[in-house]
Amino acid sequence: MKAKVTWVLVADGGQAKVFENLGPGKGLRAITDLKFEDEHLQARELVSDRPGRSFSSVGHGRSAMEPSSDPVAVRERRFVEHLAIVLAGKLAEGAFDRLIVAAAPTALGDLRPALSKPLREVIVLELPKDLTKLTTPDLEASLSQHLAI
Repeated sequence: MKAKVTWVLVADGGQAKVFENLGPGKGLRAITDLKFEDEHLQARELVSDRPGRSFSSVGHGRSAMEPSSDPVAVRERRFVEHLAIVLAGKLAEGAFDRLIVAAAPTALGDLRPALSKPLREVIVLELPKDLTKLTTPDLEASLSQHLAI
């Protein structure tokens, strides 16, 4: 019987790594061609225009208008949506059988609605934690009870 291939996605709103576990005793191996990194820009670096101005409803004053959305949040949401698309493609290719997702809570919240139905069906564990800064051995130790290491 072929061992189940488990992928571990470790992500936050601007970076993600994918690791692979090939079965008992195999540990985690980073999949080097599936490392994603988005440049961490501040809102002022993402928006080139100054906010618009409007007249006050009372009097002759004018004031700046607030942007309708947070540009950093939009960038992070697009980043995790791209991750979901790539993972769905890899699942369709048969690259893995199970998926563990460890992501910062906000990134996980953005990721859930972006996941396809087949991808949601292979998720065996979701951890609302940012584990992106852990080394591979520390990640293995943190996930040992969920992996067949």
